[in-house]
Amino acid sequence: MVKIKSAEEIELIRESALVVSKTLGMIASEIKPGVSPLYLDGLAETFIRDHGAEPGFLGMYDFPNTLNMSPNAQVVHGIPNDTPLEDGDIISVDCGALKNGYYGDHAYTFEVGEVAPETRKLLEVTKKSLYIGIREFRLGNRVGDVGFAIQQYCENHGYGVVRELVGHGLGTELHESPEMPNYGKRGRGKKFAEGMVVAIEPMINMGTRRIRQLRDGWTILTADGKPSAHFEHNVAIVNGKPQLLSTFQYIYDALGIESDEEEEFRQDKQTV
Repeated sequence: MVKIKSAEEIELIRESALVVSKTLGMIASEIKPGVSPLYLDGLAETFIRDHGAEPGFLGMYDFPNTLNMSPNAQVVHGIPNDTPLEDGDIISVDCGALKNGYYGDHAYTFEVGEVAPETRKLLEVTKKSLYIGIREFRLGNRVGDVGFAIQQYCENHGYGVVRELVGHGLGTELHESPEMPNYGKRGRGKKFAEGMVVAIEPMINMGTRRIRQLRDGWTILTADGKPSAHFEHNVAIVNGKPQLLSTFQYIYDALGIESDEEEEFRQDKQTV
């Protein structure tokens, strides 16, 4: 059952989401060749706790770390290790935080050093598909409208859209209803309502959409070994429109990137 959130609950989720946003911004300035994912994981745990929250992933379903860190052909759920990042790598960093009883949960795929042009294009298309999907998360639309928009855009670029892993509702639990696939048909699925909060998170592969899992029981990889990208935001329906509760702006500030991609979804840009 979908849990509709009050205005007060949405603000609490936003507070938790912003802890994650700030954590990813801090991580952004530390990601470089020679740095290990395990080192970054330790920084993230300390940062989250210093901001009055608890790591949302640590210990959940027995996951051993604060961050999901998934380089290159790893799609999601990678376990941080001490293998140094190399120039040309990409790495998805998925982070959760629990504060005041509510979760924030989002992700960004970072470039490490100088990345190949075809890999950079994968990241650009995947991130753009996230906002294309968010635009469809509005009053009166359905789950299938979001999935269809993401799928069509990414497949038109020749990429594989992962089916087995999906976005989800968000609140006092990390994973709530409804599930939010990155594929689907328009007009199908759960109808959106005022006060719904979800995590939308396209997971897009350069090659086949098919995946496999490592024996660690967590790490998901592309079946063909080609790179995968993953971007995620937390979004609420407020006054019938999608409103971002998370932001990549802390990442962009750390990396010196200028972007207006979030403008239409910002709280201060929307009117009743």
